[in-house]
Amino acid sequence: MAREFSRTDRVAQQVHKEVASILQNEYKHRVGDMPLITISDVDVSRDLAHAKIFVTIYGAEEAEAKAHTKQLVESKGFIRSLLAKRLRMRSVPDLHFFRDESILEGMRISNLVAETIAKDEEKKQKDEE
Repeated sequence: MAREFSRTDRVAQQVHKEVASILQNEYKHRVGDMPLITISDVDVSRDLAHAKIFVTIYGAEEAEAKAHTKQLVESKGFIRSLLAKRLRMRSVPDLHFFRDESILEGMRISNLVAETIAKDEEKKQKDEE
């Protein structure tokens, strides 16, 4: 009987859970004032040596979001050391942080669609009169 999830998927899921917990608890106290940071996805390489962590930063302007992402990249050693204490693995993946703007882009497109529908409804009502 085949396994339901591959090892890389299970490791990615565990890294996602633990890094989210680290960012919420330990990292927040170390850095101080920071916006809401959400981990949207984690991709782990097949050899389990690297983990791409995609983060979404809410409530921050573009420049501020870039600064927070840079701060995460600079703190990856601290985050990785905490992750090593929580995972039962021989070697912990090297962490690579990337900003994920797909959620924000989706919200922007959704707003554009809503505006277009409202304009069409308004135009339709004017044409009926």
